Amino acid sequence: MPTIDIHHPHGTTRAAALETTQKIASRMSEKLGTKGQWQDGLYTFTGPGAKGSINVDDTQVRVMVELGMMLALMKGTIEDEIRRKLEEHFGH
Repeated sequence: MPTIDIHHPHGTTRAAALETTQKIASRMSEKLGTKGQWQDGLYTFTGPGAKGSINVDDTQVRVMVELGMMLALMKGTIEDEIRRKLEEHFGH
């Protein structure tokens, strides 16, 4: 399975980064058709085309996504969109 693994510094407090990341995760789940849940700073999700996690720690946001066969051909597009959203909200 194709995997996306992105580490992005957030440059803010963990609480502020978590709040922003929750909004990003909600939109990402809608686009990918996944369902998930937050526990502390970790969001785990699964769906028909993808599964993975988003982890917010004191310095960075890490997004890991395993794409199913249906979304494998869109890996580059999905990865670019995730990076764009992280840069839009956290800079760098």
